[in-house]
Amino acid sequence: MQGMNIEPYKQILTRYWGFTSFRPLQEEIISSVAEGKDTLGLMPTGGGKSITFQVPALAGDGICLVITPLIALMKEQVRRLNSMEIKSIAIHSGMSGEEIDIALDNAIYGDYKFLYVSPERISTRIFQSKVTRLNLSLVAVDEAHCISQWGYDFRPSYLKIASLRDHISDKVPFLALTASATPLVIEDIMKKLAFREKNVLKTSFERKNISYLVRKVEDKGTYLVDTLQKAKGSGIVYVRSRKRCK
Repeated sequence: MQGMNIEPYKQILTRYWGFTSFRPLQEEIISSVAEGKDTLGLMPTGGGKSITFQVPALAGDGICLVITPLIALMKEQVRRLNSMEIKSIAIHSGMSGEEIDIALDNAIYGDYKFLYVSPERISTRIFQSKVTRLNLSLVAVDEAHCISQWGYDFRPSYLKIASLRDHISDKVPFLALTASATPLVIEDIMKKLAFREKNVLKTSFERKNISYLVRKVEDKGTYLVDTLQKAKGSGIVYVRSRKRCK
């Protein structure tokens, strides 16, 4: 990664998102992907994972395939990208077969930059019949821990993702992203996605603006009221049941 010119990527970041510098690890992941390397990025929630595939995709030709199980997130990212005049499209379970067929044709012929799909979509007949005609620049796999049986949200449909490699150019890198993973899950993600080389990039999950305190008190209600009266700003109180909450 040394010697790579990151400036064009910063210009894209500034043009579309208004930032002049990348957050921790974003630059390293973008550089790795830009060099065509399969990459596993571990970044905390809110760390800006989407930037790591959106920026390099915009810097090159072709379309980025984004695989995510979160339909609400998929729709929101597509809406936001289109609002920035970045042509993007999503395929999800709420669409008819005809709508999916049209969307895939648009992705093939319509000069789109991002195609969002759920992992279940990968193994469908209609998707596999057309994926070979997509000019893919990058495959981004969000919530990548879902591919591991040792992950906290295992989804069998993720096991089909690696089959994409049989239908696309071997020059297209895979970028797997997750907020957290144990060493066992990290190895499993790279194995199940058929990484050509092991390549893990991760940042510290320490949040310096968060502290953890444990208090043992006799009267929790009184202590809570007293704490809330002293605290400035907003806060969240968690309780064990809906009844307690009310």
